[in-house]
Amino acid sequence: SGNFDIDYAQNLASTIRLGALKLTLTELRSNTVGARLGETAISTSIKAAVVGLVIIFVLMIALYRLAGVAASIALAMYTGLILIFLQRDAFNVTLTLSGIAGIILSIGMAVDANVIIFTRIQEELGLQKSVGEAIEAGFHKALSAILDGNITTLIAAGVLYLMGSGTVKGFATTLALGIVLSMLTALFVTRWILNAFYGLGVDNAKCFGIKKPVEKLLPIAKNKKIFYGISGVVIAAGLIFAIINTSTIGAPFSYGLDFAGGTTTNVTFNEDMPLEQIQSEVIPVVVEATGDQSPQVSKVTGTTEVLIRTKSLNADQRAALDDALEENFLVDKELITAENISGAISAEMKRDAFIAMAVAVLLMLLYIWFRFKEFSFAASAVLALVHDVLVMLTCYAIFKWSVGSTFIACILTIVGYSINATIVIFDRIRENKALKSNTAPSKLVDLSVTETLSRSLFTSLTTFIMVAVLYVMGVSSVREFALPLMIGIVAGCYSSVCVTGNLWLLLSKKVKAKKADK
Repeated sequence: SGNFDIDYAQNLASTIRLGALKLTLTELRSNTVGARLGETAISTSIKAAVVGLVIIFVLMIALYRLAGVAASIALAMYTGLILIFLQRDAFNVTLTLSGIAGIILSIGMAVDANVIIFTRIQEELGLQKSVGEAIEAGFHKALSAILDGNITTLIAAGVLYLMGSGTVKGFATTLALGIVLSMLTALFVTRWILNAFYGLGVDNAKCFGIKKPVEKLLPIAKNKKIFYGISGVVIAAGLIFAIINTSTIGAPFSYGLDFAGGTTTNVTFNEDMPLEQIQSEVIPVVVEATGDQSPQVSKVTGTTEVLIRTKSLNADQRAALDDALEENFLVDKELITAENISGAISAEMKRDAFIAMAVAVLLMLLYIWFRFKEFSFAASAVLALVHDVLVMLTCYAIFKWSVGSTFIACILTIVGYSINATIVIFDRIRENKALKSNTAPSKLVDLSVTETLSRSLFTSLTTFIMVAVLYVMGVSSVREFALPLMIGIVAGCYSSVCVTGNLWLLLSKKVKAKKADK
């Protein structure tokens, strides 16, 4: 209000933006709170990681025999290296669920690199080559797919680190660190171990497994309408449920505390309960009283106070919660206080995350276009990413999963995972296209997807196992993070096998048609 000219208004706006207004801050109160996840979450996550890795080692050895032993050694070395870097805090990484997501994704990509190499070795052995020749040719032919997939994901990680903030930056740091270490262990450590085995006289092809040339092709191109239909129905269902949610809960998704804010209730209990007991006994009471399916709790250090964060509660809901706590835990209602809080993730942080993701996708598109010499490859890869993100949003809309900070981590993980799987198939299409230039494009897609099917399924399976074990053994907050990841892994595998090749067919035909018209 008031009479201001434009110069005065602009100066005032600049002063506000720079934070240069003179004011005195007065501390109202401060509490030291304990970890929201707790020691149990850390210990169970470590146990889950060990169990998951052991299962992967067994599968690798069962499928790839001696090569699987080499991969297991390299993967164990990779895991040890990444733990050393994180413990030494060399990259100033604060490990959150988003950071764990980056590590899980990098482990999946480490397994993927070994699977690509071993599949190539088995194919060379199927062509009657010696073990030494097969190892050399396997690493040579797998190099382009591994480099393109990892570099594409590294580009995304770099952009997210430079432009993102908070959880996005943590995810990008652990992902980039994991990718570099996984490439080094897969391309150098695994190769050295295999050559050592061969140098010691292990030259029997049966010790590595033999993959015969493909005889029967999967009808991927023939059934493209079915695959498009499945994707269309799923995405349409997500849109419908988003509309329904908007009319019932006021938003297309169930936004959690990090996005929408809520109510913090400070409760003084009669005894000092451990966090695990609070999660098992207090949380169900809070859920029943408030209707919030994902409340957050943390303890105030040195006291018996507990902070319970829920969705915004009205007067009746607050009274119901107070009564439930008094009835079940004999707390003094007079000592219960509540206040409304804003979201931890501001509009600026959400905007930065969206812009960073958009820039990352654009740079990935340009890199794929540059490497594959066809815009149709790049555009298909980006469309597949959009497909996977929409499938994830559909699940969040249908099941009303809480959209919080872990939501960003899940979306970023699926984007990184999906682009890597797509690159592997496109690399095989590019190779077959050069070797069999007279083959029809639809048959090229069928052949390439069939040849890489075992890699697509096995890599998805190993990553799924890691997350599934985390879901089974983890605490409730970790499960909320692991469940969407499992859905995303399945969606990414489906899109890479059934959708990406058909998208390339469709776009390449349109490009050829435009060139013919010109």
